[in-house]
Amino acid sequence: MNAFQGKIVLITGAGSGIGRTLAMTYADKGAAVAMFDKNLDGLRGTEKLLERKGLSAHTRTVDISKPDEIEAAFRDLRSTFGKIDILINNAGFGIWKSPYDLTVEEWDDVVNTNLRGTFLCAREAAKLMREHGGGAIVNLSSTRALMSEPNSEAYAASKGGILSLTHALAVSLGPDRITVNAI
Repeated sequence: MNAFQGKIVLITGAGSGIGRTLAMTYADKGAAVAMFDKNLDGLRGTEKLLERKGLSAHTRTVDISKPDEIEAAFRDLRSTFGKIDILINNAGFGIWKSPYDLTVEEWDDVVNTNLRGTFLCAREAAKLMREHGGGAIVNLSSTRALMSEPNSEAYAASKGGILSLTHALAVSLGPDRITVNAI
């Protein structure tokens, strides 16, 4: 049951949905879990669920669309854990709105959160992983990366970018024993 005992796992977007489920599962399997989310109430909710099971996690509110918040959060992780073994880049969102009406600010918010945030978290995690012999990065993409639906341009572009980013990072980070995959 403790398949991840001694492993440090960071999950972005851990305050709800897939991220919450991943945090619960990794903690159940013995990992030391770190959770990022910009929604403090969501993080507290995940913490409460973990506490009911006698588990805990290191939490931090982080808006991954903001590079300075990501860098500060990784400094905190370095001082708390000293390393990271697995990063799950899960945080993201979409705006379903006609491209005629989608503002530049809305486009930037989606792309900066989903794509840029994924890159910056991967970059910072990889720095720690390289120092400790490697690790694994998993980026959550979407079927929208390859088959779109109306009014999903920003989301689709960001998720398609995550697929391209994933294979580029896999090639770049592979020599440092860091695997990078997308779901």
